[in-house]
Amino acid sequence: MNTRRGYTLIELIVAVGMFALVMLLASGAYLMMIGVNRQTQGITTGINSLSFALEAMTRSIRTGTGYDCGGLGDCPGGASSFSFTNSNGVPVSYSLSASTIQETVGGSQRALTDASVTISSLMFYVFGTPSVRQGDYQQPRVTIIVSGTVSSGPGKTEAFTVQTGATMRGSDL
Repeated sequence: MNTRRGYTLIELIVAVGMFALVMLLASGAYLMMIGVNRQTQGITTGINSLSFALEAMTRSIRTGTGYDCGGLGDCPGGASSFSFTNSNGVPVSYSLSASTIQETVGGSQRALTDASVTISSLMFYVFGTPSVRQGDYQQPRVTIIVSGTVSSGPGKTEAFTVQTGATMRGSDL
């Protein structure tokens, strides 16, 4: 009776080969998940930057007065720039410049969007400004539509279109 126990060389080679195959598949899936996570984090960072910029714009617009859309007052057809007087009495304007949203406050200009966000279109639609129609009985309101791309990794971008609105807090009626 033979009581030797153990594995043969062929059994060991098969076991090590199967282990290597499983580890190769698992590491490939892990690396793919890391890439997807980086891409998602890039998109999230860009969208958060855009969201912050739009929130800052709408906050200023809501507390401002004297809305002016591209020098026209009301602009139901849209314009690429918008200006008003903020709550401190300082002139503020927003426009698209070099693929970023630019804010000009009292002559000082700064970019509101991050470098990972490329703005291709910025449109303002303004309704109810008193400079156009005295006694129009409409509260001034602004609709902002922004389109562009956000970087999701080296050489990868995702397109977006975002719309938001702001209504003047003070009354012009």
